[in-house]
Amino acid sequence: MIYGNVDGIKDSILKELENIYDMIVPKYTVCTLDIINIISRISSNIEKEVSVGIDRKGKVVSVAIGDSNSVEIPIININEKKLSGIRIIHTHPNGIANLSALDLSALLKLKLDSIMAVAIMDGNITDASLGFCYVQDNTLVAEEYSNLSIEQSLSLNILDKIQHIESLIKQSDVVEDNSEKAILVGTDTQESLVELKELTKACDIPVLDTVFQNRSKIDPAFYIGRGKVLEIANLRQKLRANLVIFDDELSGSQVRNLEAALGVKVIDRTTLILEIFARRAKTRESKIQVELAQLKYRSSRLMGLGTVLSRTGGGIGTRGPGEKKLETDRRHIRETIYDLQQQLKKIKKTREVQREKRTKQNIPQVSLVGYTNAGKSTLRNTLCDIASSKDVQGKENVFEADMLFATLDTTTRAITLLDNRQITLTDTVGFVNKLPHELVEAFKSTLEEVIFSDLLCHVVDVSSSHFKEQIESVEGVLDELGALDKAKMLVLNKIDLVDRKILDEIKEKYSTRYKVLEISARERINLDELLKLISEELPYTLKTVEYLIPYTAQQTVAFLHRNAKVLEEDYRDNGTYVKADVDDEVLNKCKEFEI
Repeated sequence: MIYGNVDGIKDSILKELENIYDMIVPKYTVCTLDIINIISRISSNIEKEVSVGIDRKGKVVSVAIGDSNSVEIPIININEKKLSGIRIIHTHPNGIANLSALDLSALLKLKLDSIMAVAIMDGNITDASLGFCYVQDNTLVAEEYSNLSIEQSLSLNILDKIQHIESLIKQSDVVEDNSEKAILVGTDTQESLVELKELTKACDIPVLDTVFQNRSKIDPAFYIGRGKVLEIANLRQKLRANLVIFDDELSGSQVRNLEAALGVKVIDRTTLILEIFARRAKTRESKIQVELAQLKYRSSRLMGLGTVLSRTGGGIGTRGPGEKKLETDRRHIRETIYDLQQQLKKIKKTREVQREKRTKQNIPQVSLVGYTNAGKSTLRNTLCDIASSKDVQGKENVFEADMLFATLDTTTRAITLLDNRQITLTDTVGFVNKLPHELVEAFKSTLEEVIFSDLLCHVVDVSSSHFKEQIESVEGVLDELGALDKAKMLVLNKIDLVDRKILDEIKEKYSTRYKVLEISARERINLDELLKLISEELPYTLKTVEYLIPYTAQQTVAFLHRNAKVLEEDYRDNGTYVKADVDDEVLNKCKEFEI
């Protein structure tokens, strides 16, 4: 029986593959030259991988068309202290001998004795790679021998190798390591690569090494040059990394080419940021926004002919084969995106109602904006501790931590300024360099709090050596939101970690464009000054008025309590004395009782 996808394969080819079951392989060698020649010729002919499974007695137990996972093998638990007793030999018709991510995954998951990949280019065998399980620090890992000739591969006594590996497994308390370990690759700047490292740590992925390459022109196939790809492949093999992260956005074809050449999963900066957002999203709204951004990003990477494959489009070229999987995937994503957008519209309406209520009550709105990990959440929590209104005291603080994107969910709390005015303080999601456009679009309903704010407090981490670039990135996102011309003040945070001379230089540079204040949210330095500056920057539109309201018109007292800020109240002989801060609407309605 031939396993895998045999649709469209000629009977003569299937019969030739069936004959492989009758061949015997010596126990000590990985395979025979006859079997390799047969599967290589057929693989080159049908342009698909062909796999053969052989047991330790040298008997062929499985032949499949497809990758190494197509071979039918029962999964063995590592607690059994042995390997599966099966070795797999398969072809790579793309001409790349390196074991792919799927090959290495199959090697460890199925506990194979070994796995061999034979590279075929233009119908000829070029080279091969051999992979074995190995024990390192009580962990089952993959060991790979690359770029071997067929003669070198067949001359290796794999029986000795397998017996040695099994003895190591029996001696050790071996566990399977399924965790991801990354190598980072950048071509932009070293600073951007350092930030990518922080993003990777925020995703709880250890970074084994970083690779930087100065390039004036991007390679359309591999993003970086073919030579650099081979260098990273060797480094990945040496460090046993199973993930490579690129600092810039990759196309779908570049990801596929790089995965084939490197033999591991490849992702880009955008995918990493989307993953962080997906892990940190807590509220229903932020979860919808992240899912929307992920779908928009993936939809642009569905490869194919688009409308040519669509039977729903009509016209030339759409009759015949019917709807392909690519088209159904694309349609499913479009429908899901539409549903999520409708849900966000409903949440947006709720936000608008809340905002209108605050506007009607003449409560000024202040938003904390800034680069991720600038200290916005710490500042918000500290200000709420020292200046929160009575009705919001005891409410839960937002999560704060020394990591990128600790806060994703926008929260608004009321605080009281030093002049007794009440304002709302909103903590927003942090910005980052190269923030994916899909995320800005998806989070626009959340970031509308920024658009409708009366004042923006741009929080800057002055202890960062890249604070200038961070300020520019934030201004770029504010410009995209149409909020660049809003009233702003620059809040220099973490001054306890910076030399005084550097701080003075920063203040001098930005004082011409902003009102600048230096603070430390964690150490609570200059926070009273911050509240004072916010009071000065927010226009005071309320008037302080005294009223004497007869006891026959006590509904007016209740009206003032609902719609004004009552400062004093006293019960006198001829009525209730009320001193309050009122807006123009309340002033006109209560004019007859004004003292």
